[in-house]
Amino acid sequence: MKSLKRDEEGALDELIARKSQGLLNVATRMLGDAEEARDIVQVTFVRVWEHRQKFRERWSPNTWIYRIATNLTIDHLRARQRRERAMSLAGSSLRAVDRDRRSLAELQHREVGEVLLRLIDCLSERQRAVFVLRAIEGFDTKEVAAIVGCRVSTVRNHLFVARRKLRRELEVCFPEYAPGSPIGPADEGRQ
Repeated sequence: MKSLKRDEEGALDELIARKSQGLLNVATRMLGDAEEARDIVQVTFVRVWEHRQKFRERWSPNTWIYRIATNLTIDHLRARQRRERAMSLAGSSLRAVDRDRRSLAELQHREVGEVLLRLIDCLSERQRAVFVLRAIEGFDTKEVAAIVGCRVSTVRNHLFVARRKLRRELEVCFPEYAPGSPIGPADEGRQ
């Protein structure tokens, strides 16, 4: 970060090499779209470069960068939700899924991912960010608090509420995946 603040572009290249994949993972899981996530990661590094002089030594570089990416992702989600509401009013369909050319393993993996993405939609942007960063990406609670910009207790609360909402949504929308379901996804074809 010191080299970056001295306007050394090589430092930005190094930062991109080190952080791109992790940022891409978080953004993809929050957005459910790898292309949109790539755009967010690119904008994140542009913002890092533009605001490099605002970085303070007392901050964790990792936290600072993930906070930028998470905030951009939340802003993008809000904009997307506004667009989707407008499109649904017009009766348009935004997504079509082509499953015919995928293998069974890819289908199952994709299906689980789609279920998770659909379930995550019930969460607020902050709950979604906390859930993805903590439960999926495995960030430390303190670091999630710094990234999202709240207290550790708030992260724990968001995570608790997110898990409860996800469990309820799973039971309603996908009872076959719910814990204790008499019919699991692998057993469906046997009936």
